[in-house]
Amino acid sequence: MQKRKLGNSGLEVSAIGLGCMGLSFGYGPATEKSDGIKLIRTAFEHGVTFFDTAECYGPFINEELVGEALAPFRDQVVIATKFGFQDGDSKNPLDSRPERIRAVAEASLRRLKTDRIDLFYQHRVDPGVPVEDVAGTVKDLIQEGKVKHFGMSEASAQSIRRAHAVQPVAALQSEYSLWWREPETTVLPTLEELGIGFVPFSPLGKGFLTGAIDQNTTFDKTDFRNVVPRFSEENRKANAGLVDVLGRIADGRGATRAQIAIAWLLAQKPWIAPIPGTTKLHRLEENVGAAAVELSAGDLAAIEAALQQITVVGDRYPAHLQKRVDR
Repeated sequence: MQKRKLGNSGLEVSAIGLGCMGLSFGYGPATEKSDGIKLIRTAFEHGVTFFDTAECYGPFINEELVGEALAPFRDQVVIATKFGFQDGDSKNPLDSRPERIRAVAEASLRRLKTDRIDLFYQHRVDPGVPVEDVAGTVKDLIQEGKVKHFGMSEASAQSIRRAHAVQPVAALQSEYSLWWREPETTVLPTLEELGIGFVPFSPLGKGFLTGAIDQNTTFDKTDFRNVVPRFSEENRKANAGLVDVLGRIADGRGATRAQIAIAWLLAQKPWIAPIPGTTKLHRLEENVGAAAVELSAGDLAAIEAALQQITVVGDRYPAHLQKRVDR
């Protein structure tokens, strides 16, 4: 597995990381702990050194899982976690008060069985707390040795600039994929200018780009895709054209749709490191295999031309979650 540097921060990670959320939260029942540990350790064996979690995944149980799984090789990996919700529950209001950030850091260190957090993200920008105060609090934690790098998630270019002026932002984590390209308008140019890395989550469109989901798919009652407009039966049917295009390109390269989708992200910038998540070992191997798929300029042009003919329909979040995306 190749390594990449997240911007000018010096933070080096595997080109493809592992988003660990789905092992505990969001996509149906939590994975058995032993299975989750096996999957995380298998990822490490395949060269993955970048693991993403958050206190609110569970809440709390995902950090514990990640901490236990990575304990044998803690010094060889980068662990990212997040703060930003009241009492660590994403159903609650945002909370990035300095005292809350400090409390989360201490609790996350315990759950992760470590003495430092490699990358500490603000999960969502909190309009009730100046972003300068957030950056300043993380700066203090960095000076104390409890945190190595500061990150933000779903932040606007303006908020990134304001925070970066107080404490350099190592990485932004936001959704980015072949079916959600909004970051290309103002966020990616800002990151490039400031030397900040980019960590796309949901690089496979929450599973849709793999081709494993169609209009007839039913989700577990605890799967949050049930409330995502883009995953309504009608919109899944309308968006099938994108999956068809991916399939044609993948077949021509002897790859899978997922591998083309991830390889496309890797080809955009050398400081991009996507974090696909999965609960299945065969999907993990498929995703990691994308690092070996190199798309030529011709491939990228063909993908771009095909995408120009497709309109993806449906919002990526329901209205109450969309309000939490920084503008």
